[in-house]
Amino acid sequence: MITYLITNDNSNTRLDVFLNEKYPDFSRSHIQNLIRNEDVIIERNNKKLEKLKTGEKLKNNDKIFINFKEPKKIDLSPENIEIEIVYEDDDLAVINKPQGLVVHPSQSTKSGTLVNALLYKLNNLSGINGNLRPGIVHRLDKNTSGLMIVAKNDFAHVNLAKQIENKTCHRIYEAIIDGRFKEPEGEIITKIERDKKDRKKMAVSDSGKIAITKYRTLEFFRDYSLVEFELKTGRTHQIRVHCKHLHHSIIGDDVYGGSNKFKLKGQCLCAKKIVFEHPKTKEKMEFEIPLPLFFENILSFLRKNNAV
Repeated sequence: MITYLITNDNSNTRLDVFLNEKYPDFSRSHIQNLIRNEDVIIERNNKKLEKLKTGEKLKNNDKIFINFKEPKKIDLSPENIEIEIVYEDDDLAVINKPQGLVVHPSQSTKSGTLVNALLYKLNNLSGINGNLRPGIVHRLDKNTSGLMIVAKNDFAHVNLAKQIENKTCHRIYEAIIDGRFKEPEGEIITKIERDKKDRKKMAVSDSGKIAITKYRTLEFFRDYSLVEFELKTGRTHQIRVHCKHLHHSIIGDDVYGGSNKFKLKGQCLCAKKIVFEHPKTKEKMEFEIPLPLFFENILSFLRKNNAV
C-alpha cells in the first residue's frame, strides 16, 4: 500500500491528473481501472470518500492510499529475442535495447517486442503498469537504442518511477544532428503535447506539459554535430522534438525532418548512460555502453571525410 498526503501544491488537482504525475508511465485506462476497482482510496477528515470519480478534486490534507494488487496473468508469449542484459539482480535489470525493437505490445501487436523478450529472459517482472507493459518503468522509441531499467517487482517499480519523476535518475543520450546548434551547450525548455495535425507525432506548444533537455556538443563536423543530451523530463519523443524545435533534427529521423544520407533505419540516437539509486540497497548504480556499431561507423566516416 502506497500513501500520499496532499499539500497545498496539489490542492484542487484532479485525482487522475495527480496519479498520472506520480506514475507517468501508467496508461490512462490503467489509472481509471485503479480508481474504478477501488484500489485508490481517499481519506478526507479521517473519513473514506465513497464512489470516487477520476475527476475528484483533491483537497489539502487528503490522504491517498493506492493498493497495487498482484498482476493478472499476462496473456503474452515469451520469445527468444536477442537482447543484452547489462546487469541483473532480484529487483531490477538494466538492458541494452537494440534499434528497431518495439518496447511493449499493444492491442494489435502482441509479439516481437522487448516485453516478449523479457518474459523469456527474466523470471519476474513488476505488474503495476498493466498486463501489456510488465516491468517497463520508462520507454525508448522503437528506433532509439540503448539503456533501459526494467523492474522485477512492484516495490522497485514505484521507487524507480519516483526517481525519474524527481529527476534523481540521470539518463544521458548521444545523437548526431544535422548542422550545429547556435550555442554549443545549453538547456531547452518548452512545452510538448500531441501534434494537433498528426496524432502520431509530438510538437512544441503553449499548452502541453513542460519538457526540459540539457545538451552539450561533443564534436563538430562540417555538416553535422555529435551532441550529448540529458533528459530532465520524460516526454514522448522529447529529444527528437527539441532538436526539430532548434531546426537541427537527428539524422535518420524521418518523422521529425532529419536527413538520411547514410540510409539509416531510424534516428541516430542512443541512450548511452544511466545513473540511479538502487531501490533497496540505496547504492549508486551507474552504467554506460559503447555506441552501436552503425553509430560508430558514421562517426568514423565523418572524422575522415567531414572534418571542420
